[in-house]
Parts: sequence; C-alpha cells; structure tokens
Amino acid sequence: MSGNAADRRYGRILLKLSGEALLGDRSYGVDPAVCAAIAQQVADVHARDVQIGIVVGGGNIFRGMAAAASGMDRATGDYIGMLATVMNGLALQDAIERVGIPTRVMSAIAMNEVAEPYIRRRAVRHLEKGRVAIFVAGTGNPYFTTDTAAALRAVEIGAEVLLKATKVDGVYDADPMTVPDARRYDRLEYTDLLRDQLKVIDAAAVSLCMENDLPIIVFDLSAPANIARAADGEAVGTLIAGPVGDAR
Repeated sequence: MSGNAADRRYGRILLKLSGEALLGDRSYGVDPAVCAAIAQQVADVHARDVQIGIVVGGGNIFRGMAAAASGMDRATGDYIGMLATVMNGLALQDAIERVGIPTRVMSAIAMNEVAEPYIRRRAVRHLEKGRVAIFVAGTGNPYFTTDTAAALRAVEIGAEVLLKATKVDGVYDADPMTVPDARRYDRLEYTDLLRDQLKVIDAAAVSLCMENDLPIIVFDLSAPANIARAADGEAVGTLIAGPVGDAR
C-alpha cells in the first residue's frame, strides 16, 4: 500500500470509535495498550497527509440509555455519558501524542481546564495544520447518540467519509456473533439500513449522512492497518452510500 498522497482516496476523515473499543480485555475503563494500538494506526494514516477527526463514545464507562432503563432520568444519564466520552478523549489524546502527533480535544460541553470548546472553524483550522481533532461530549445535547454526533461533526468539518470502527468486519443481515451463517454486505444504500432497521448505526446518523451524501464505512477495528486501508479507499468492511453513481 503506497503512502503517496496521489494514491489515497480520502483527504479528510472522521473516525468513530465506540467506548467499548477502548476496553480491550477489561470489563470497565480504558486499556492503555488498546489506546496505543489505535494511536499507532492513527499515526500511520496521519503520515499519509490525511486530516483526521475522531469521535469517541463512552459506553466503556457509562451508558445513559441503560441507566434510563433502570429508572434514571434519561437526560441526566445522557449528560453523564457525555462526560464519559471526555475521559476517553483525554486518554486517546495522551496515546496519540505519545506517538508524536499533535492532538486537540474539543468538547461540546464547556470545560476549559481539560478541553477546548468545540468551534467548527477552529476545528477545521486544527485539521488544516495537521493536528488530530478529538470531538467529545457528543452533540452537547441529551437524546442524541455519539453515532449522530459523529455524523454531525463529519458534515460540519467537511469530512469525505465517516469511518465507523466496530468489533465485526462489516454489516450483516443478522448478528454474526449468534448466527453463524449471517451474510455480510459489501455495499448498502442508506435506505437499506433505514428500511431493514439494521442496528449498526442509528437512524438519525444515517439520515444525516444520506442528506449530505457522506459515505459510511463500517469495518473491524482489530484488524491491523484497517483504518489506513479504509482511508486509502480499499475495499474494507461495508460501504454505505447512495445509489451507484451518486456516491463520492
């Protein structure tokens, strides 16, 4: 795989990481070894002159929906979940800067001592200067998932693709963990996800991407170099886009 700028497909990407991706073999919290592995993949992509934004979830620390199901006020649970994403963002920042890549954490909830406030024009400027921008605290509003935050930030910063890193190698017609003969899709249209209610990414995020012609690639984070391969435009995981001929 060539590192020449002329050979890559995407110049600006938004990488969506779940909080669970940072768990490793732990049942709770952040595994520094996993953060280091992700940071090295990010560095490999950065070396290709790709501008990188990252949105990280907080499910390894707190899930607002689960808390709401147990009786907590939904908005309160979501705000706690947003704070969990800030902790994850700081852990990722530390790991990425350890491999020599300047990184900024930008929060949708003001907390000036630990993160910059999210300002779209400032975020774009960070990217243009070669810094990785980590967007935390979701959208700053309850009732929105970090998938929706990822789609929103991707559209705002002008990303050319939304890369959703998961534990499986794409989108299936059933849960491959429980259905051995589940079929994996190489390509789907946005409307396929909405019609079939495939749960890989929430409907609000899919709708936002569809309205803005933003392709989504769902892929396996654990496979070495998959972030770089996806950024290079290789056939990795499942591509979700408009009808053939309309996708970027």
